[in-house]
Amino acid sequence: MAPFPSQSQEAPQPPPAAAKRKRPCLSFTVARDRCLRRRFHSAGLRPFSIRLPSSAGSGTGTTVSLWAPPQPARRAVLLLHGFGASATWQWAPYLRRLIAAGFDPIVPDLLFFGDSASPAPDRSETFQARAVKAAMDAIGVRRFAVVGVSYGGFVAHRMAAMYPEAVERAVLVCAGVCLEESDLSVGLFPVAGVEEAAELLIPRRPSDVRRLVRLTFVRPPPIMPSCFLKDYINVMGSDHIEEKTELLRALINDRQLSDLPKISQPTLIIWGEQDKVFPLELAHRLNRHLDGNSRLVVIKRAGHAVNLEKDKEVCANIIEHLQEPVSCDDSSWEKV
Repeated sequence: MAPFPSQSQEAPQPPPAAAKRKRPCLSFTVARDRCLRRRFHSAGLRPFSIRLPSSAGSGTGTTVSLWAPPQPARRAVLLLHGFGASATWQWAPYLRRLIAAGFDPIVPDLLFFGDSASPAPDRSETFQARAVKAAMDAIGVRRFAVVGVSYGGFVAHRMAAMYPEAVERAVLVCAGVCLEESDLSVGLFPVAGVEEAAELLIPRRPSDVRRLVRLTFVRPPPIMPSCFLKDYINVMGSDHIEEKTELLRALINDRQLSDLPKISQPTLIIWGEQDKVFPLELAHRLNRHLDGNSRLVVIKRAGHAVNLEKDKEVCANIIEHLQEPVSCDDSSWEKV
């Protein structure tokens, strides 16, 4: 087992690809970010910055920032975020529940989110999967379950396909991995192409944030004044805009279901019943594609942001799936 990173590695290094914008002294977003980081610390996790060797296949200069226990993990659960703010904003409500259930969360920022970055030109989910796996190897975690939300689900699915010896189970939350590029032209999604998808998922104006919230929540939270939304965009959404757009382009262009690998691990699919970003049809399509090796849970009165709208229910389903014994003839893994 590889040695766990020393405490001297805790402070994440600046991304090598581009300098992060200086954060304002008086900022609601900065205050919120600090609060969430304190929740990670209080849950017993620490931040690490992993500089990956070129031998890992991720390119020289690639850095993955992640939160992990300061000692080797027991039952490791890798939590992969979707588009939006850094991982701390998306996974904070899950930490204590997972830990109480006997699991050790490991929470990375995917490349070009938070403090993770790479000078390599590859933007595929395969490249993301390779980088995250190399980071897991670096901290000595060889076996783990993986949970991915939305874009993180694309990476989680790819990791399960690429590393079946490492990934024990998978949970895919509103992850439209079965989408095809042709789905955009037939109107399955609220966007008609990559550029419109980028405008939606990488908001640059307060109106973009409002549209995204209305689209992803069934019961949207109160919308803050424009000054707060501008502050959020400046602090959390102003970095790596070009790279994130390229991630979306690599995700969608020429995508076909026939090219999608099947995965062998027991897989839980969780979906918001009223998801408008990745409609429920994609959940059923994925369940059929996995051919009896998955189980679909549809969360009522929830949209694409089901992990935030219904975090208790989603977390309970994740824990149940991770704790469930598996046998070759286990009928619970038949298609629903």
